[in-house]
Amino acid sequence: MSEIKVNKITPKQNCTQVTLGDSGDDIVVATGVNLKTAAVKDAAGNVIVSRCGSNITIGSSGASIALACGASQTGFGRTGTVDWDTTAKTASFTAVSGNGYFVNTTSGAITVTLPATPSSGDIVSVSDYNGTASTNAITIARNGSNINGNASDYLITKADSAITFVYVDGTVGWTSVQTSNTADTQNPFIIATGGTETECGNYKIHTFTSPGTFTVTNTGSQSNTVDYLVVAGGGGGGGFQGAGGGGAGGYRESSGTASGCYTASPLGSGVSALPVTVTGYPITVGSGGAGGAGTPPGLATTGSPSIFSSITSSGGGGGGGGGGPCASTPGNNGGSGGAGGGRDANAGGTGNTPPVSPPQGNPGGTSKPEAGPSLDSGGGGGGATAAGANGQNDTSPAGNGGAGATSSINGSPTTRAGGGGGARETYTPGTGGSGGGGDGGPGIAGTINTGSGGGGGNGAGGNGGSGIVIIRYKYQ
Repeated sequence: MSEIKVNKITPKQNCTQVTLGDSGDDIVVATGVNLKTAAVKDAAGNVIVSRCGSNITIGSSGASIALACGASQTGFGRTGTVDWDTTAKTASFTAVSGNGYFVNTTSGAITVTLPATPSSGDIVSVSDYNGTASTNAITIARNGSNINGNASDYLITKADSAITFVYVDGTVGWTSVQTSNTADTQNPFIIATGGTETECGNYKIHTFTSPGTFTVTNTGSQSNTVDYLVVAGGGGGGGFQGAGGGGAGGYRESSGTASGCYTASPLGSGVSALPVTVTGYPITVGSGGAGGAGTPPGLATTGSPSIFSSITSSGGGGGGGGGGPCASTPGNNGGSGGAGGGRDANAGGTGNTPPVSPPQGNPGGTSKPEAGPSLDSGGGGGGATAAGANGQNDTSPAGNGGAGATSSINGSPTTRAGGGGGARETYTPGTGGSGGGGDGGPGIAGTINTGSGGGGGNGAGGNGGSGIVIIRYKYQ
């Protein structure tokens, strides 16, 4: 191989190309000699380096610029990004500046050790691979340098977290410049559909007056519990001469602390809101029980339960049938008990059946034995907050239904789950309890979607009112 030294080259007239040396030769420029050109091209004529004014361009459109194996770059700096290693780490390791790592702690906790002798501008990123950091933590070991100015390691304990550290100096050490979590980019409140949806300030209300599905599509860091009111169907009122009133459907409510700004009934005192997850919750709204027939034995049927998640309210007990020439009957057990029917001394059904705390209802009243012709007196059905009254003799009225409960969970104070009034031959029948209980005598039906009991009848008894389910939560 020959070496050619050139002091000066002048191209021949009309020649646009100058060739130096032969194929395979090295061209050496003497010390102190400058070569000047506007562009450097490869053998095919493609521009490798060009200059335009003060801008120097390396490569051309579509080309790739690569450092040779083992070469390193200086002077270019970093742009605040890292090169991500997409092979998840499943064991402890030491990080290298410029890299990002996915750390899989499914099988146990992992320690990521930062570089030992970092330089200003060094950068490392770590990301929880599959949301297991909340179970098995990722420890960022400081390896002699501070982290955020503290001489302590850094722990990642929140699922789906990612963090980027940049080394600043010996005082601050590694500082976290970016932290994120999937929850940080999501709506921090519950998002759900189902039933009739209304809004009250920052709260959303879902009212179910018939079966449906409460579908949760998002739970957030600021809202993942819901308040509720679940009222079952009321029991029907008994039928045939001095029958007992129907008991109200079970009444169960949370305290209102999760969605605030409303007054819950006393039955919600101390009751926690329900946590929800992203799923569909079938809603059952209980139907009212049928009133007793106007012929013996006149016993009414019990209402159906209402259900939301883990909360089940029992249907109200049906009222006992009246006397006449046949034996009368006691009231049925239920959320609140149905009242006993007239002629004989019949007990009312027990409330809070099956038992829950706080109680979901109260017992029905007893009937009064006949003291003379046409004096059968049925008791009143139990209500959410009070027992049904007992039937009476002489000229006194039959038993009144027990009082219901008042809540403003739906945005305005509403009373529900009153017991049905008892019937009385000849004299005054009992009145239905507050909240929609049906009056006795003609056997008035309980109001729909209140879970109230039907009134006892001298003929047919009134049907119980259907139940309701209301769900409330913060949505913004």
